[in-house]
Amino acid sequence: MPSEPILHGMPYFPGRAAGRLHTRPDSLTGQHIALITPGDIRHITGLPAGFLIVEPTPFSHAMITLLGLGIPTVLIEAGQAQALQTGMPVGIDGMTGEIGINAGIPARHAPSPQQRRPGARLNTADGTRVRLLASVRSAAAAGQAAAAGASGIGLVRSEFLSPQDGTIPDADFYRRSFRDLLDAAAPLPVTVRLLDLAADKLPAWLPPTPRLGEPLGLQGVRLYHAHPIQQVIQDQLTALAELADTHAIRLLLPFIVRLEELQCWQAMARRRLPDSVRIGAMAETLAAVLDIPHLLDSADFVAIGCNDLMQAVFSADRDEPVLRHYLDPYAPVLFRLFRQIAASAGERLERIQLCGVLAQIQGVLPVLLGLGYRNFSVDAPFIPYLADTIAGISLSDCEALAADICTARTTQQSLEILQLDSQRHPPYLA
Repeated sequence: MPSEPILHGMPYFPGRAAGRLHTRPDSLTGQHIALITPGDIRHITGLPAGFLIVEPTPFSHAMITLLGLGIPTVLIEAGQAQALQTGMPVGIDGMTGEIGINAGIPARHAPSPQQRRPGARLNTADGTRVRLLASVRSAAAAGQAAAAGASGIGLVRSEFLSPQDGTIPDADFYRRSFRDLLDAAAPLPVTVRLLDLAADKLPAWLPPTPRLGEPLGLQGVRLYHAHPIQQVIQDQLTALAELADTHAIRLLLPFIVRLEELQCWQAMARRRLPDSVRIGAMAETLAAVLDIPHLLDSADFVAIGCNDLMQAVFSADRDEPVLRHYLDPYAPVLFRLFRQIAASAGERLERIQLCGVLAQIQGVLPVLLGLGYRNFSVDAPFIPYLADTIAGISLSDCEALAADICTARTTQQSLEILQLDSQRHPPYLA
């Protein structure tokens, strides 16, 4: 019988795994539990049975890459890692955060989620419809999303579609890449985000540029006049215009901050695309989300980028490990902000989707449902787990939970309301 776990980390991706502890990211196999830092993720070769991430940055670009792998993952602090040694047998449960040392898989665990049909209707226990969309970066991930029962593809991260030889992608490249992705997702509708660059997701074809993609710098549509990005954007639009005749496509403009900015780039896209393509704005700053009523006057829909929005709310770089505790997914002020956004959108809230890691963090999705949000774009492997959560909870319970969280004053109070162990979710501002 497996022994009881003696470490309690923060759940990050569900599932159970066991193996020998391994600390080298460049030589992983299915017999390993990888003990690494976020900085090690880019050096991963091979896939382990599970991950233990030390001093994690849960909302960073590196960790989002990890989520897409669908491998059980638990987050731990440096002090906890001192109890772990290379080669020891370890078992983890990514749903509960439990870690068994010198043991197999922890005895207590959550059941596996039910499988869903692609595009199947999803309701809460009392009949409220919710849409779980998938955020993907490849045709393979789009196929995985369809198989997982996604309602659609809510976000194609097109910056990850790039020629293997490092050359600048052209219209022919995007025709092939977008077609492969759209075919893999069929019959699901697909939202493609135009090129959205950041400091740690710069393509090989882009010349080195100081401060490119930094949190307060040049990113999203702010780069669309720059060479060679301007031509790449035009080629993306050319390819999408041709594919729109045979596929259900929406377009998303990244990092929109002001209404005038949206109107400018929306007009540019409209000149290149057929009328059938809906065009949305991605709101990732306080200025954008506080102006959502006006954005909705012009855009067909709005996608809130929760990862970057949290970065703006807490003034903390989401890729910086030293600041990781400031990006607090349980802070009451964060949910009060989402309540304000929902109230300002009113009946048009159904045209807003939430993107990013936030809805995938343990205990958070019911709160967001209680605040009125119904559309979520998440990593494809998460969809069956979140679908089980939605099907097993009533909207009235979610609304009561959200009301309590919004009246809380501290993270500790939020954790108590959500009945989460504060040792597994340490107060972020301690």
